[in-house]
Amino acid sequence: MSTVPHIPLIMRKGSPPSEAVGKPLKIGSQHVRIDQDGLLIERNIPVSLTSGVTMFIDLYRSAGAPAERKLPALLGWSPYGKHNTSDRLWPEAGIEAGWISKYTAFEAPDPMHWCRHGYAVVYADPPGSWLSEGTLHHGGHLESRDCYDLVEWLGVQEWCNGKIGMTGVSYLACIQYQVASLKPPHLAAINPWEGFSDWYREFGYHGGIPETRFIPKASANLHWSTTEVEDTEANMQQHPLYDSYWESKEVDLEAINTPAFVVASWADQGLHTRGTLEAYKRISSPQKWLQVHGQKKWANYYHPESVKLQRQFFDHFLKDSDDAVTHWPQVRIEVRERANVALRRNEAEWPLLRTQFRKLFLDASKGTLGPETGAASSSLRYDPLAADGRASFDYTFKNDNELTGHMKLRLWAEAEGSDDMDIFVAIQKLDSSGTLVPFTFYALYEDGPVALGWLRASHRSLDPARSMPEQPVHSHLREELLEHGVPVALEIEIWPSSTLFRADETLRLTVMGRDIYANAVPGLPYCLHQDTRNKGTHILHTGGAYDSHLLIPVIAT
Repeated sequence: MSTVPHIPLIMRKGSPPSEAVGKPLKIGSQHVRIDQDGLLIERNIPVSLTSGVTMFIDLYRSAGAPAERKLPALLGWSPYGKHNTSDRLWPEAGIEAGWISKYTAFEAPDPMHWCRHGYAVVYADPPGSWLSEGTLHHGGHLESRDCYDLVEWLGVQEWCNGKIGMTGVSYLACIQYQVASLKPPHLAAINPWEGFSDWYREFGYHGGIPETRFIPKASANLHWSTTEVEDTEANMQQHPLYDSYWESKEVDLEAINTPAFVVASWADQGLHTRGTLEAYKRISSPQKWLQVHGQKKWANYYHPESVKLQRQFFDHFLKDSDDAVTHWPQVRIEVRERANVALRRNEAEWPLLRTQFRKLFLDASKGTLGPETGAASSSLRYDPLAADGRASFDYTFKNDNELTGHMKLRLWAEAEGSDDMDIFVAIQKLDSSGTLVPFTFYALYEDGPVALGWLRASHRSLDPARSMPEQPVHSHLREELLEHGVPVALEIEIWPSSTLFRADETLRLTVMGRDIYANAVPGLPYCLHQDTRNKGTHILHTGGAYDSHLLIPVIAT
């Protein structure tokens, strides 16, 4: 494995695991064997890593004779606590009774199901989390090295057939990219189910605007330790530009050649949507499949239909016993009409090669979008801090149109009374009566947008090597403040989506200076940006010399 330079990190003292509210430790650190509900459970197996520290894992197998067989193993790696198991999640998550057992760790595979089908399931407490030794590092080469060590340790155990798979949602997906890029010999297949892959652009800073609600909540879940843990929130705040800290979190996606079943969601705007699709595009695996849905992510992962697909995939690559996966379509997507209403379709690739990109030009004088740019320029103004401060532009389709892929907003803008501005963009759908159509959003909600985009104007500089006409990628290396009275062209990436607009339905482009969707339920995950640079007045320019337009991905039907 390559050597990565050390990056100084802000660490914090861990909170005693015994004080974890709602996550009580079942036992201490002693190794015990439990025969229960047809499962042989070994808790707190010590594993010595090449770093010299010892971490603890829990091992689940079917009790009796199956436990003596050579079994493939599924690894769930996360710092949320291997003991933190339940057959329920938040009611809003949509997981139905009976889909998972009480042995299921958060976002991880259910041992009751998988052990019954000839697998071992392993949950790990990474170094520095809970009672494991060492310090907890969130992403980067230190965590991926430790995960590599565990994969290789598991692969040579006497109960193992030498093949390890990884599966899980969110954190349990992100770590798969990291360790698979290191190519551990015993890692036979990965199943990342919605996980960001660009730590700066998808997790810490959306368009250069700091995320301020999900990250504090996520960081609060990472502090149970007898030693020290990486303070993710503090490190993020310490590094507002893309620097060596963020480089240390980068994943060499192109190095991944492990068989991969990748699952993304149009609904996870602001967290996993972009990163999962970028990972699929960039990994080099000769055997890779993609599914993209528009549902709530935990419900989708544990849905019996999804678990059946997971088993077909792992049976083929870990047990050599099922060839169903070889007949799968390369890509399968859901084309949404609204929350919980969608059409599934097979495709040969992602992005779709038959996409026809069309420009819809903004008209500030009418609040419309259209195929032709106005000959005369016009502008509109709004107060970014006012409750009604926004700009909206509508386009009503004459025929059915499917929009699948990236959108981009090119927007000429200036800030009167400020040297910077934060732009928030939403693509919305209105039905033929003009009523806003809701979509599934952020895993727990059903009142969301078609898609979202963000940009801090001072971060407008593009990375020319990575940018494409339909997908601008900003470098975030420096800030370029605005000049008084000088409009600038902003290229705003809008995250991928797939939506069917029927004839007489309307696409609405909404532009604001703050989060357009901010109805967070207390205690539940949500993405917000409360540290903005907005003041004064935002001025948007269209027509004439100002080619402000929305680029849309039209799929021939």
